[in-house]
Amino acid sequence: MSEIILTQYNGKILGPIAKVLGWIMNGIYYVLNSLFGIENIGLCIIILTLIIYACLFPLTYKQQKFSKLSQKMNPELQAIQKKYKNKRDQVSMQKMQEETQMVYQKYGVSPTGSCIQMLIQMPILFALYRVFLNVPAYVPAVKEKFSVLVTEIMSIDGFADKMTSFVDKIKIAGLSVDFTATDTNVLHNYIVDVLYKMNTSGWSELKNVFGNLTNLDATEKSLEKLNYFLGLNISNSPWNIMTTGFKSGAYLLAIGALLIPVISFLTQRLNIKLMPTGENDAMAQQMKTMNLMMPLFSFVMCFTVPVGLGIYWIASALVRSIQQWGINKRLDKMDWDAVMKANQEKAKAKREKKMGLIENQIANAAKMSTKANVIESGTMTKEQKEEALVHAAEVRSNAKAGSLASKANRVREFNERNNK
Repeated sequence: MSEIILTQYNGKILGPIAKVLGWIMNGIYYVLNSLFGIENIGLCIIILTLIIYACLFPLTYKQQKFSKLSQKMNPELQAIQKKYKNKRDQVSMQKMQEETQMVYQKYGVSPTGSCIQMLIQMPILFALYRVFLNVPAYVPAVKEKFSVLVTEIMSIDGFADKMTSFVDKIKIAGLSVDFTATDTNVLHNYIVDVLYKMNTSGWSELKNVFGNLTNLDATEKSLEKLNYFLGLNISNSPWNIMTTGFKSGAYLLAIGALLIPVISFLTQRLNIKLMPTGENDAMAQQMKTMNLMMPLFSFVMCFTVPVGLGIYWIASALVRSIQQWGINKRLDKMDWDAVMKANQEKAKAKREKKMGLIENQIANAAKMSTKANVIESGTMTKEQKEEALVHAAEVRSNAKAGSLASKANRVREFNERNNK
C-alpha cells in the first residue's frame, strides 16, 4: 500500500494537525473493524468528534470562566471608559490604562484570557474539516478499498482522457484533479479522490464511460458498509440524495437527507442558546449577529457538502451543547468571590516571581560592580586581573545597542578622546 501524501492538505499549520487527526481516525477505524467488525466512516467521524472535544474541554471550561468573569467586570470597565470618554491627553490616557489594569488585577484575569484558548482550538477544528473532506487521504484502510478498481482503470488505454470527461459529467464540488500528471502515484490518488467523493449515480456513469469494469460492483458493494450512515451515502450531498430520491420514489431516503441540514441548524441554535451572554457584555452583543448567521450558513451549506461533513457539524454541535449545559451548571454553583481571590493570589505569585528575577539581575549587576572595584583596588593577582580585563573587554565589544554596556562604551570612548 503506497503512502498517501499528495491528496492530503499540505498547509504549513493545518496540514500537520490534519495528519495527526488522520492517524487518530485511522486508529478508530482499525479498532472498530478489528474488535467489532464495524467498517463505517460515519461512526468514526462521531467518535473522533467526541475524542477531540473531550480533549478540548479543559480549554473550553477555562474560556467560559473567563467569559463569566468578564460579564462581572464589564460594568466597571465601561464606567472607566465613560469617565475618560472625551479625554485624549497623555495623562488621562495613562490614568485610564492604570485604572483598567487595576480592574483586571481585581478580578485576577488577563485581557487576552479567552484569545489563547481560541487560538489553540480553531486550528484543530479547521484541520478536522480537512480530514472529513477527504477521508481516504488520511485513513489508509479506506484508500485500500479502491486500490484494485483504480489499478484496473489505469490499465485501460486513454484512461486519463476518460477520467477527465467523467469528472466533467458528474461535477463534484471542491474537487481539483489533473489527469495530465505523469507520476503514477499522483494519478492513483486523484482517481481515489474522485471515486470517494462521487455520488451514487456516479457509479452508473463510471460504467458508461469505462464499460464493464471487473472490480466495479465489488468495490461499490464494499463501500455500502463503509460509506453509508443511516442509509445515506456520506460522500454524497443531501441535495443530490433528495433530488434523486424524489425522482425514484425513495421518499424516506429524501426526507432523511433533508434532516441533515435541518438537524444541523437546530443543534447549532441550541448550542448558541446555551452560551452565556449578558446585556453589558459588549463582545456578546457584537457576536449576536454572527450567532444568528452561523446556523443559517450551516443549514444552506449542508445541502451541497458531503453528508459526512453534516454529520460532523451535528455531532460537534451536540457535544458542545452537552458540554455547555454541564459548564453552566458548574458555573452557577461557583463562589465567584473565592475564584477572584484565587486568581488574585496567582497574579500576585507571578508578580513576586518576576520581581525575584529582577532582584537577581540587580544582584548580579552589583557583583559585576564589586569585581570591577576589586580590579581597581589591586587586590587581585596579576593573572586574575588580566583574565578579568579580557572578559570585560569581550562583554563591552558584544554589548547590544541601547544597553547599559553600550552606553558605558560611549562614555569611555568620550573620556579617552578628551584625555588625549
